Amino acid sequence: MSAADGLLALAEEAERRRDFSTATLCLESALSPAHAASLLPLAEARARLRLAGLLLARSKGLASAKAHLERALLVLNPLPSAPPRLKLLAHSLLANVYGLLGSVPSQKHILRRGLGLLASASASGLLPAGPSLLWTTNFQAQLASALAFDGDAASALSTLSEGAAAATELESPQLDLFFAATTLHVHLLCWEDSTAVAAAVARVSELWDALTDEEKEHWVGLFFYTELLQTFYLLRVCDYKAASKHVERLDTAVKSEMQRGQRIKELGTELSAVERSLAQPVLKERERAALVHKQRQLKDQLRALCGYDTLNDVLDYGDKLLLAPPPMHGEWLPRTAVFVLVDLMVVMISRPKGIFRECGKRIQSGLQIIHEELSKLGIVDGVTEENLEHSMIWMAGLYLTLLLQFLENSVAVELTRSEFVEALEALAQMKNWLTRFPTILQGSESTIEILRGQYAHSVGCFDEAAFHFLEALKLTENKSMQSMCQVYAAVSYICKGDAESSSEALELIGPAYRTMDSFVGVREKTCIIFVYGLLLMRQQNPQEARTRLASGLKIAHQQLGNIQLVSQYLTILGTLALQLHDTGQAREILKSSLTLARTLYDIPTQIWILSVFTELYRELEERGNELENSEYASKKEIDLQKRLTEARSHPFHQELVEKVRIEIQPMHDLMQKHHEMPGSVANADLDIPESVGLSTPQPSSVRRLIDTSSVRRSTRRRVS
Repeated sequence: MSAADGLLALAEEAERRRDFSTATLCLESALSPAHAASLLPLAEARARLRLAGLLLARSKGLASAKAHLERALLVLNPLPSAPPRLKLLAHSLLANVYGLLGSVPSQKHILRRGLGLLASASASGLLPAGPSLLWTTNFQAQLASALAFDGDAASALSTLSEGAAAATELESPQLDLFFAATTLHVHLLCWEDSTAVAAAVARVSELWDALTDEEKEHWVGLFFYTELLQTFYLLRVCDYKAASKHVERLDTAVKSEMQRGQRIKELGTELSAVERSLAQPVLKERERAALVHKQRQLKDQLRALCGYDTLNDVLDYGDKLLLAPPPMHGEWLPRTAVFVLVDLMVVMISRPKGIFRECGKRIQSGLQIIHEELSKLGIVDGVTEENLEHSMIWMAGLYLTLLLQFLENSVAVELTRSEFVEALEALAQMKNWLTRFPTILQGSESTIEILRGQYAHSVGCFDEAAFHFLEALKLTENKSMQSMCQVYAAVSYICKGDAESSSEALELIGPAYRTMDSFVGVREKTCIIFVYGLLLMRQQNPQEARTRLASGLKIAHQQLGNIQLVSQYLTILGTLALQLHDTGQAREILKSSLTLARTLYDIPTQIWILSVFTELYRELEERGNELENSEYASKKEIDLQKRLTEARSHPFHQELVEKVRIEIQPMHDLMQKHHEMPGSVANADLDIPESVGLSTPQPSSVRRLIDTSSVRRSTRRRVS
């Protein structure tokens, strides 16, 4: 036996013990120039595939894995005796590496070569029908992902259709569901036909419902994938009630899966220890028998926990949430990222309802986990994107994008609660991350400008707020975000109070009002109606304003479930009722509005409502109530002024509100590495599509929209 053969045998033994570090070292030594020359071509190719598989499974040494796979293909291609499976595996693994390195053209090329090889092997009878169909699903799934990554949604959907046909022929419910879910994902990314998107959602739901209870229990990766995709869809169409049910299921599953994962890890560690003991050369027969019995018990327990996955799959892949059987072994996102994403969904469902305590817990938990994952990638204080290795860009982009979305929600929560200092500190963090990773996070620039506008508006800097909203408008091509920027800017102009600003608000909101029915969902429509109603009120048209706002309130209450927006709708309607001398209705509406504003700890809106109550009591000549209400409003005003003073004296305040866009300088070489990617690096892959609205904040607290004396038809603007 040659030295190379001995090293290969040692590597095989180490793999059996799951000592993958030793196995990697043995394989690398066997393939070194000193030993590789003694290996037969087929043995060399097998060794390189094994080594590349080990490197890929642990996301280490992508460049080395690529070199070994390219060499393996060079060795295998001219060998007529090489099994087709080895050649197909080499193509599949190499395509995976190209994908991880962001080389989409190379990835698509090698996948098409693999499909050609597969067709040839199937036609010649070298590959039976079953394995041929499995390999077809593998290559079509990878190719569809590459096409979607490259922005070619139509070709991606066509490719998925071919993969789904192979899955149907295999009679594999798991693969049927996988292809249906991936098709839905592509539809969510492009969203060109709402009917097609709805049909894709229905297909996923139908296939999931058709599974047995055992299949549902064990196909955990598919569960998270399909549930999150359906949640994205429901949030986009503003069906928050249905989305809440999916989020509840996801949250429960996360807790269960964390316990299961911990147990698998413990059993795996124990099994590894037993197998190391069994590898000892001198063992008494009784000791060996006891260890073998223990080994069998541990394997049985692991198989019971792991469901359809083979034992080796689970132990080799560690904590991956697999979506499909071999040879695919794919995952959508790392397990930790999936769990963090569920926390984000809980925040997004809870925030409009004013459940801020739960939001705060989830935001802090999510941020802590993300910082831990970034630290593992070497992203700590002082590190910028020019320090990143190429192979880390995708994973870094994933966690950085999640990080900014948690911070975005933190800003929104704190602004609603009138905690302006906490809001500006979270926003300053977002700005800092953007300047450190400008290329990876360039898709977040418009969101940060919107948040700067919302902060500026909340602290009474209306001119600066309008500036930032209009800058955000220039930075995005997303029609929904553009519409919301126009809404926010119009509100800021209205709050400036002069005739010229009201005219500018009308210029912004008029075109949006005419196209509001074209948007998916009702979020944009309710906000546009809200601002349009304000303008009608300013134009001394209370009856028309009342009619429009009542229709918007109905939509906001029934579909959005955003109690802050409902509170603000009610406040305006209460003010209008008072203008029209309907004091009974005004009192009831304002009571409901004040209850909601208190639930949200929304001090500016409370002050606004109290000021209208003062006018109501004055008109009804209820002097006692008027004095009591005014006294309570004064206390709230003092509290608000204290908070505003703290915020305005903060070191970060001026740099956040000043009428200057954040200066960022994307790295040209990083952009060149990703020149194939459509849009921002962070949103280019099948991770969290911007099109489903995760990057667009809910309507922020709209402060001081109408002055307190509007019931007297005065144009005086309140100063906070």
